[in-house]
Amino acid sequence: MFLQKWSGLGLLLWALLSSCAAPSPPHSDNIPSPSAAAETDIQSTLKQIGYTIQVGAFANPDNATRLAALLESRQIDAYSFLHESGLYKVRFGDHDSYAAARQEAEILQSLGIIDSFFIVIPESAKTPTTAGSKPSNLRQNLVSTARGFIGVPYNWGGTTAANGFDCSGLTMVTYRLNGLKLPRVSRDQYNAGRPISRSALRKGDLVFFATNGGRRVSHVGLYIGNDRFIHAPRRGKSVRVSSLGSGYFQKTFVGARSYL
Repeated sequence: MFLQKWSGLGLLLWALLSSCAAPSPPHSDNIPSPSAAAETDIQSTLKQIGYTIQVGAFANPDNATRLAALLESRQIDAYSFLHESGLYKVRFGDHDSYAAARQEAEILQSLGIIDSFFIVIPESAKTPTTAGSKPSNLRQNLVSTARGFIGVPYNWGGTTAANGFDCSGLTMVTYRLNGLKLPRVSRDQYNAGRPISRSALRKGDLVFFATNGGRRVSHVGLYIGNDRFIHAPRRGKSVRVSSLGSGYFQKTFVGARSYL
């Protein structure tokens, strides 16, 4: 695999990705509180992932991390994951047709950014157990996918299992590996969902927190049942299970969202 070195990669990633703990931009003050969001009757649903491009088959996770970062530096929404084969792979793109996905892949291949590639059709973009699943099964599959990342280190701006996740990177990859295009940033994830009460939470729903104070969303986790959720807490910590009943999370809880 031939990977070019790009100057200013850290700055580009900083501009593209949002941290779970980073201060929110001014416009995020307009994010509604749970009660206000309920009044607007949000009805949005997540788009199904279209034709995507899969590259790499790395035994060394660092190689997958570098490739995903390279693609991100070109403003390509890429993420890596540990495939059931035991190898790390990278996916990116969301096209309406096989031809469009192949065209993008061939351009990147001609530039030497990627080597061989595979076009993932929408039906197989989901994890094997979710293809054709009922919503109840999909919820369990979301939980199973997230559980597979427990122990992965936190990484600001991270969207790779190899190099670590930040909170919204973890939830985004979990949903996308199950064929659903969840937005990248926690504030966008909050706005994209259907508001639900804490008592109505079901597996696979997302829970949001204002860890910087106020009501501005700055952290997200995936609910797994029994008042617990999986999340990537902060620098120096790993993906783990926490309780909504803990004093800290009760104090910072902003609301919950469902997409199913």
